[in-house]
Amino acid sequence: MPTEVPARVLVVDDDPTVSEVVAGYLGRAGFAVERAADGPAALRLAATARPDLVLLDLMLPGMDGLEVCRSLRADGPVPVIMLTARGDEEDRILGLEVGADDYVTKPFSPRELVLRAEAVLRRARARSAAPAPAPPLRAAGLVLDPVARLATRCGGELALTVREFDLLTHLMRHPGRAFGREQLMREVWGWEFGDLSTVTVHVRRLRAKIEDDPARPRLIQTVWGVGYRFDATGMDHGRAPEAGDDA
Repeated sequence: MPTEVPARVLVVDDDPTVSEVVAGYLGRAGFAVERAADGPAALRLAATARPDLVLLDLMLPGMDGLEVCRSLRADGPVPVIMLTARGDEEDRILGLEVGADDYVTKPFSPRELVLRAEAVLRRARARSAAPAPAPPLRAAGLVLDPVARLATRCGGELALTVREFDLLTHLMRHPGRAFGREQLMREVWGWEFGDLSTVTVHVRRLRAKIEDDPARPRLIQTVWGVGYRFDATGMDHGRAPEAGDDA
């Protein structure tokens, strides 16, 4: 029986201590690990042998992690987990918007990071093994084409980020169904744990792009005590945003 080839993980961090500890934990978990201390070195390694996963520090010298992530994604899909000392919500969301699959704030538990790496890889493999996608989704003037990754509203193209597109697609595939933020984090982000404000911020930004009046949303509605629901008719059912839900 052939031996399974270990997943290749590229660790990009200019702190040698962090890089060594992370690489050690990943190696003991069965991953094949390569290390780079800056963006150009990471891109050279990725061009030589495409990694299955990249653990990428945001605060790199010269070429920062956001630029490295964009360059990696320009050459094709590759799962990315951002590592950073920043805890600000906007920094976290920015990393996710350029295509990162997960975001871990330093200091972090190396064991938790290994679990997150395994979860991101499982989700990436599930996507590659998924059956042929369904036809474009249509509702209330919105059209989403999952194959082309294209979204339009009343004929005009929407500038959606990767996560905004995934979130809207998920909601449109289940019209009328209420989802909690924990459930959306599992089913859209693929996370079993994480900051629920990530979902709230993405909903708020998505509403700003698809709603006639984001302050009084008709399409992505807040369900009191639950979370969010997509109304395919775009009707106003008179529900006010839930207190504290940043609707």
